[in-house]
Formats: sequence, C-alpha cells, structure tokens
Amino acid sequence: MELNRLEQALHTARALVMADLVAGDVAEATIVSMVEDAVTHRRWWVEQWPDGVSFVTGLVAQDVQDALLEQYGRWPLCPVCTDEGPHALDVEPELGPDPHWVCTKATVSVAPVGSLALALGR
Repeated sequence: MELNRLEQALHTARALVMADLVAGDVAEATIVSMVEDAVTHRRWWVEQWPDGVSFVTGLVAQDVQDALLEQYGRWPLCPVCTDEGPHALDVEPELGPDPHWVCTKATVSVAPVGSLALALGR
C-alpha cells in the first residue's frame, strides 16, 4: 500500500474523531492523547492488513470510545433517546467503510463519524 494512502486515511480518521470529541465538549489534552494512541495502533494494524485502510476511521472511533469508557465513562451519549437513561452510541459497521454513530435502542443512524455536531445541534 502506498504510504500516502495510509497517512491520508490516518489523518482523516484523526480529524473526524477529533471533530466528534469537540462537538461533545470532551476534547481535553488527555483525550487527545487517546486519539493519538489509537491512530498509532491503527497505523501498525493497517501496515499488517493493507486492505483494511478503508476501515480505519471506524476503528479509531471505536478505540477512542473504548478508552474513554475505561477512564471517563460512556461517549458519545445518544441524543435521540431522551426519555431513556443515558447510553452511548455505537459505531456501525464495526468493520467496514463509511462508519456512522448509531443508536441500537432506537435502531437509527444518528450521524456519520465526524458529523456528530449536526446531531447535537452545534
């Protein structure tokens, strides 16, 4: 795989996940470090499996979501189910191109990864 294609995919993934973190007002320095760690890990992953380059954005989003859950709590919270207890959105497809944040309780797509600001009205 061309290095440029890999780097472009990683930079895009970083930018999209950062946009969602900013939209959710959680883009603190320690959380940005989590994004960098996820990007570093996925760089290695795509070097091992070049055909997975189109899956990088969704995987970085999931990695950051998992890291946040361990240290801070659920993110991003669902803006659709306001009558239910707070719950996080999921990334779908789990391993595929064009990842979206989805609410599995309401079975709706909320926003593409990177566009959470629109769903949150920001």
